[in-house]
Amino acid sequence: MVSYNSPMAPRIAVLLLASFVSISCGASTDAVAAIEPLDVVTGWYDDGLIEGGKNKLVPSVSMKLRNKSDRPIRSIQINAIFRRVGEQQMWGEHFGWAIPREPELAPGAETKPLVMRSTLGYTGEQARMQMLQHSQFVDAKVEIYLKRGSKVWAKLAEYPIQRQLITRRTEPPTP
Repeated sequence: MVSYNSPMAPRIAVLLLASFVSISCGASTDAVAAIEPLDVVTGWYDDGLIEGGKNKLVPSVSMKLRNKSDRPIRSIQINAIFRRVGEQQMWGEHFGWAIPREPELAPGAETKPLVMRSTLGYTGEQARMQMLQHSQFVDAKVEIYLKRGSKVWAKLAEYPIQRQLITRRTEPPTP
């Protein structure tokens, strides 16, 4: 029998606490397992002109999410983290709701297109297409994470940002 004064008591308390934390704050793997990304398009969004008349391009991703489970899903947050290829440092992010609390996403149903882009990007005096072809241009990627409630973020997918120009006319309409 273990008493409160035994050397085992702190170990048992730590094990119980760790079990509780892993149950209540574990990864959002259930959300990731239930969701499938569809119609993914990546590219460089034409963010217009900034001070001095320079063009600005930012990495962008759009996608729909499909509920591939047999249960309705709700309250799923999404975080798109943009990084330059070869770098660990985050270059920008987009945070929001993938699936709001209401209405739920029914089994087999799809969300409207989600458009996520970084606030950071490239600026230059060259034409936008020339910027994409510049010798000092560094490609980027996006990592998509999902989270439900107080659970930790779980990675859904990772995509390279294609060297294609995305304008307001070529991106899907935002809901």
